[in-house]
Amino acid sequence: MSIDDAINYDDLRLLAKKRLPKIAFDFIEGGADDEIGLDRNQQAFRDIALVPRYMRNIDGIDGKTELFGRTYNNPFGISPTGLAGLFRPGADLMLAQAARDANIPFVMSGSATCTVEELAEVAPEHGWYQLYAARDDNISGDLINRAETAGLSTLALTVDVPVHSNRERNFRNGFTRPLKLSWSTKLDALSYPGWLAGYLSKGMPMLANWRPYAGEGASADDVANLVASQVTAPLTWDNVARYRDMWSRNLVIKGIMHPDDAVRAAELGCDGIVVSNHGARQLDRAPGAIEVLPGIVEAVGDRMTVMLDSGVQRGSDIVTALCLGAKFVFVGRATLYGVTAGATPGAAKAIDILRKEFDLIMGQIGCSAQADLGPEYIFKP
Repeated sequence: MSIDDAINYDDLRLLAKKRLPKIAFDFIEGGADDEIGLDRNQQAFRDIALVPRYMRNIDGIDGKTELFGRTYNNPFGISPTGLAGLFRPGADLMLAQAARDANIPFVMSGSATCTVEELAEVAPEHGWYQLYAARDDNISGDLINRAETAGLSTLALTVDVPVHSNRERNFRNGFTRPLKLSWSTKLDALSYPGWLAGYLSKGMPMLANWRPYAGEGASADDVANLVASQVTAPLTWDNVARYRDMWSRNLVIKGIMHPDDAVRAAELGCDGIVVSNHGARQLDRAPGAIEVLPGIVEAVGDRMTVMLDSGVQRGSDIVTALCLGAKFVFVGRATLYGVTAGATPGAAKAIDILRKEFDLIMGQIGCSAQADLGPEYIFKP
């Protein structure tokens, strides 16, 4: 099967799996601890039924969505996914290009393998930057300043990594700091020549935004060690207030799961939040983001823009989140699998699959515009 033959999320996933050695695929696929959260994210969406309404005019399904003063073609964008360049060299900018061409937002990871300046060249009006706060406030301040100088519209401060999580797949594979690769892991990589050729030609990808802070001549390993020493950092609402003062454009808090935290973010003048459990990669016993969404919308939906990610695999998941009050939805693994399997065309394919599924579900439930989605389409037993 080629990328052109892919028709859904699972196809993209299998194509990515065929390209990647186990150590790399497990990094994308895995969650924390027992990976209960991965299943819960999916089951939480499956447990919500959509009620169709018939005999309605559904000519011209319109997914256009206004977000922070800009109109996007679809009500979904690309979440930050770290180390994308490990899975395919240049993947971060490939994702940015696909998002630009589809007219949807792309959030560059704080662990990206390109810089905010490069993002601004490729997708100046579609690129957002995810900030992982550093222990050194000077580094955080400089990252914020660089994103603003580059002209990016939105800063997404991620707050749901207070400590590193227990990702057991990574430990078993030796994907740690420092790397502890077994011979079996190295031999497995030899079975994936396409991936291996890119890795050998480019080497371990550099966490490029952090390079200036690691000293002159720093290697990719040196930079990775710096990041490991700086993130995670103590993060409080005082930090949020300070970043709000520093950043004059759209400030989004990513990783909110409790209504009271959403209220606090609104009180500090944040423009939006992303309800997220980090794709079930942090707290394994956390509820699914879709489960806590209604309560958060009730608390702050009239005060700020509420968005969602985590567990989104289908167009029906996007419709469900919008019906429950999210104004926008972000996807992570789907587009990462796509770009891994097929470079920029693969990322575009993932976006197209989700768009077609979204349009189809809209037609099935009798709603022609995403702005009209609401709780009337949610089955209440």
